[in-house]
Amino acid sequence: MMMPSGGSTAALRRAVRFGALGLVALAVIGVAVSGLVAGLPGVWGALLGAGIGGGFVLITAVTVLATAKLPPLTAAAVLLGSWLLKMAVALIALGLLSPLDFYSRTSLAIVMVGALILVLGSETWGVLGSKMLYVEPNTRGGAGVAGEPSSSDTKE
Repeated sequence: MMMPSGGSTAALRRAVRFGALGLVALAVIGVAVSGLVAGLPGVWGALLGAGIGGGFVLITAVTVLATAKLPPLTAAAVLLGSWLLKMAVALIALGLLSPLDFYSRTSLAIVMVGALILVLGSETWGVLGSKMLYVEPNTRGGAGVAGEPSSSDTKE
């Protein structure tokens, strides 16, 4: 019988990998198209949009992966804190970029929205396409629902 490797985080790792690959593909296409349409400002706008939009979603997936083994309350606190930090960094970055004119705002907006949609879709596809066990094998011989003792764990 073939067992999926990686345990409960395999789907999360696959989602991060798919999201990163999707972001790289979008960045290359966005830079090429924006460069043809708007020149060097389009290239900068596409790179900034890919970095801000794609990084925003990928950081969430990486944080979920990093906190997968923590207790639920701790993981929730870390996720909330990282989300608030991401929001602050994104708002500050966009605020700092606002008065500058070395980039195309249109390219930034289009690639950023595209990155948000594409990375989230890629991650979803990565998770949904993963083969996962509904039970985790017990290392002491039996298989049971995760967290529940098997019949060999109970004393009679």
